Amino acid sequence: MVSRPPLRIARVCRSAPVVRTAVRRCARRALSAVAATALLALAAVACGGVHGRPGGYGLRDAYFPKAGNGGYDVSHYGLTLAYDPAGGRLTGTAVITARATADLSAFDLDLSGLHVTSVTVGGRGARLHRAGQELTVRPHDELRRGDRFEVTVRYAGTPRTVTDPDGSQEGWLPTADGALALGEPVGAMAWFPGNHHPSDKAAYDVTVTVPKGLQAVSNGQLTSETSSGDRTTFRWRTAEPMASYLATLAVGHYEISRPVLPGGLPAYVAVDPAEAAASRKALARLPEVMRWAEDTFGPYPFASAGVIVERPGDAGYALEAQTRPVFPGAPEPSTLVHELSHQWYGDSVTPRTWRDMWLNEGFATYAEWLWDEDHGGPTAQQRFDALYRSDDEDLWDFPPGDPPDAARLASRPVYDRGAMVLHLVRRAVGDSVFRSLLKDWAAAHRHGNAGTQDFTAFVERRAPGADLGPVWRDWLYGEGKPAYP
Repeated sequence: MVSRPPLRIARVCRSAPVVRTAVRRCARRALSAVAATALLALAAVACGGVHGRPGGYGLRDAYFPKAGNGGYDVSHYGLTLAYDPAGGRLTGTAVITARATADLSAFDLDLSGLHVTSVTVGGRGARLHRAGQELTVRPHDELRRGDRFEVTVRYAGTPRTVTDPDGSQEGWLPTADGALALGEPVGAMAWFPGNHHPSDKAAYDVTVTVPKGLQAVSNGQLTSETSSGDRTTFRWRTAEPMASYLATLAVGHYEISRPVLPGGLPAYVAVDPAEAAASRKALARLPEVMRWAEDTFGPYPFASAGVIVERPGDAGYALEAQTRPVFPGAPEPSTLVHELSHQWYGDSVTPRTWRDMWLNEGFATYAEWLWDEDHGGPTAQQRFDALYRSDDEDLWDFPPGDPPDAARLASRPVYDRGAMVLHLVRRAVGDSVFRSLLKDWAAAHRHGNAGTQDFTAFVERRAPGADLGPVWRDWLYGEGKPAYP
C-alpha cells in the first residue's frame, strides 16, 4: 500500500479533532521524522485503519481487457440457481469465497445483464455500482491483504446471449426445451458474477432447480437429485480448480447414462433424445479414447468425466467444458478426441492469458494427429506435410503465439499451425523425449495456469541440446509462411 501524506488524511477525516490538531501543530513547527510517523499512525487509527484502494476492473488482457478483476483471488463459487424455461427467468444467489491480494476499499465482479437485488460482504450489507459488465462492490469494512472474505450476490432476470468478436454466440443460449450455458471466452458473466479471467481458477458447487421432468447438467459430480412438488433440484460439485469459462449448465430433456471408464472413473453422459441414435456409435468409444488419452498424456486430472450432446442448432461449436465437454450433435471421433484432450491441455493446464490460446488448441489438434497415427491413419508428419503444401493461405495469416485481435483468437493458425509447432518440437527433441514431454507438461502444471514462455522454457530445460530457436522464431512467432524445415 502506498502511504498517503498527513494533509491528505486530514482532509479525508475532518471529523477527527485529534488529527486536525496534529496537522495545525505540524503547520506551526517542523516535526521530526519520528513524530511524522506517529502522526500517520494516529491518522490511520482515527480513520479506521486500512486505507485500501479499489481492486480495479479488468486484468488488461490483450484481447479482453475488461475480463477479470484485480485485488483478490477466488477459491470457491457456490451458485444456487432456479430456472424456468417457460418464462426464461433465472434467479440466482452466488456465494463467492476469496482472498484479498491487496488492501481493498472496493472490488469488482464481472456480470452482464441480470438485476442485482443485494450484495453482502462477510454478512454485512455492501454498497454497489453497476457500469456495463462491472459490478463494483464497496464493503462496509475495508479488507486487508490476506483476508479471506465471502461475497453474497442475489440476482435475477433473463440471461443474455453474448456475441463474441468472431461472431459466435456464448453465454446463455435458450434451447427448445431449456437452455445451454457456454463460457469461452467471457460468456460465464451472463449467468453468474465472478472474476471471469482464466488466470483465476476456483472450486464450484452448483445447485440448480428446474421444472420436474427436466434435467440440469453441470460440471463435476452429481451429489444429489431431489424432487419436491413440481420442481427438481440437482446439486453438482467440482472440487478441482476450474476457470469460469469452462463452467457449463445444460437444462432440458436428456437421455442419461453413467458408464464407468477405465480405472473406475465415473462418467455422466447426457444426450438430447433427438441425437441419441446418431451418437451411440461415437460415445461407445469413450472408454477407448480415455484409455488412449491416459496412456498418451498421463493420469486423467479430474474425479469424473462425461459429455453433453445437444442438438446442432443449440450451439454452433463443440466446447471443452471441464469434465463435461459439449457437442452440437453426434460427435465425430476426431472431435471427441480433440475435446477430451482439452481436459489435460486447457482445463487442467489452463492458459495464463488469452494470448496463450494456442497451448489449448495446438495441443488438442495435435492430439487428433497422434490418435490417427496410433490407429492406422496418416502419420503426424504426413498431416504436417499436407498442411504445408496446401493452398490454404489462411493458415499463414498470423503466428499462433501472437493472434492480431480477439476476432481471430480461434482461427486456423491457432489450431493447425499451433499443432505444426508441436510437431516441430517433436522432431527437434526426438520422439521419446516428446512423448515424455506430453505427460510431464500436464503433470507440472496440473490444475494451474501456464503461458507460452513457461512452455518454451520447459521444453528447453528438458532438451538442452535441441535446436529450438527456429521453431519459436519462425513457426510460433514468425510472420508469413516459414521455409520448409
